[in-house]
Amino acid sequence: MSPDIDLTAPASGARSALRRLLALDGRLFEFAAERSWPGAEPVLPRLSRSADHGVLWFAAAAAIAASRTPRARRAAARGLASLGLASLTINTLGKRSVRRPRPELDAVPNARRLTRQPVTTSFPSGHAASAAAFATGVALESRAWGAAVAPVAASVAASRVYTGVHFPSDVLAGAALGAGVAFAVRGVVPTRAQLVPPARPRAEVPALPKGRGLVLVVNNEARTADRARALSSVLPEAEIVECAPEDLPAELEKAAGRARVLGVCGGDGTVNTAAAVALRHGLPLAVLPGGTLNHFAHDLGVEDVRDLCRALENGEGVRVDVARFRSGGKQGIFLNTFSLGVYPELVRERELWEGRIGSWPAGVVAALKVLRADRHPLQAEFQGRPHPLWLLFAGNGTYHRMGLAPGRRLDLADGVLDVRVVHGGRGPALRLLSAALAGPLTRSPVHAAVQVHRLRLTGLSPGTLLAYDGEVTEGEDEVRLEKLPEALTVYRPLSDGR
Repeated sequence: MSPDIDLTAPASGARSALRRLLALDGRLFEFAAERSWPGAEPVLPRLSRSADHGVLWFAAAAAIAASRTPRARRAAARGLASLGLASLTINTLGKRSVRRPRPELDAVPNARRLTRQPVTTSFPSGHAASAAAFATGVALESRAWGAAVAPVAASVAASRVYTGVHFPSDVLAGAALGAGVAFAVRGVVPTRAQLVPPARPRAEVPALPKGRGLVLVVNNEARTADRARALSSVLPEAEIVECAPEDLPAELEKAAGRARVLGVCGGDGTVNTAAAVALRHGLPLAVLPGGTLNHFAHDLGVEDVRDLCRALENGEGVRVDVARFRSGGKQGIFLNTFSLGVYPELVRERELWEGRIGSWPAGVVAALKVLRADRHPLQAEFQGRPHPLWLLFAGNGTYHRMGLAPGRRLDLADGVLDVRVVHGGRGPALRLLSAALAGPLTRSPVHAAVQVHRLRLTGLSPGTLLAYDGEVTEGEDEVRLEKLPEALTVYRPLSDGR
């Protein structure tokens, strides 16, 4: 078989080489068609059809994301992004650049042939490109999930030759293009592994073989049961204490009295409470994420039981900044963010709905109610000047944003408060959206950003709501914020275990 191809070579030598390559490609196709593939007949044609229009990969992404780990969700999202770009590239450039006819099916047994034959040109294989793009994208974010997906992707690519709809070179070219697209996506949007927090300032922390000396207090209202059991199986000598949210402060105080290392499993509010106890007792803190968002743990580089156990057993830790707020007779710390204005109202409204309709729907309902309400901006004085504002956000460390995407910190010991303000004016919804779109820009008509070591606001109305690490309280007429540089010692993996 000598497949035809609509391609103009610049010289006769090149045309001759191309003809030889195409002839070799045809012979390889015939060789594959004539050989028996044990066990392939009931599997590969079905697998090939299931990958039509990316259906197989959307299902795979849903299955990966259902594992409910942040790494898995990122792997699924990156796989789909790579798949989408690969499909767009193939359909707009690949198929139109090289108009190669499909192989003749004479040598392919009827049992292998697809019921509906493709009508597009043959080079390159879109199915192979999509398979390689999805599998490579997943693997770049999670090696474990990449290893699970790779055999399926390879089988889909092989099925295109097996069913007779592509030459081997079509599949190889498609796979190479798909993998290249996945790496291109990584160049634009770096993976989590490329954005590892700096391993400094390192702290001397004890290594805890089998968890000996660790007392882990678990908020049993959070999503903690499976993680606590997993940690107990890996670190059998760790002491695990489960308690209700209202008993958490007392249990943490008792645990600190007998622990070599204080551990906590829960969301950001729970971690905040544990950090305050660890600071008072001078103990290192081990954080196992168990809430909905887990900003502090994830920015620290601890996403699951494996990360924390590796750090505990190897004695790996760092010192991180803590921020403190004072308002009248109230004071507290925050590891992530402090805010006043619209956001604390949104948090309080969300809590009213969360128990009835779930976390994410409650957040949507709360946002709609708060942003549509008839309200006036908050009045505050800063550096002796009055400032109407809809929102003031202060981050414990610099937050990096990309447009509307959630922010994260790469350095938890940079010594600054990342202060963002949305100025007052007509319509909070439009102004908040404009500020979000401005992203990391220092200035915009509705948005300002500054990095400071301390902040003082006066002229607030007593009872103004304040939010810190997801908790809400009422403030007085003055609020002071300050940094406590490198005040807290925490465990985090410093060696690559991915």
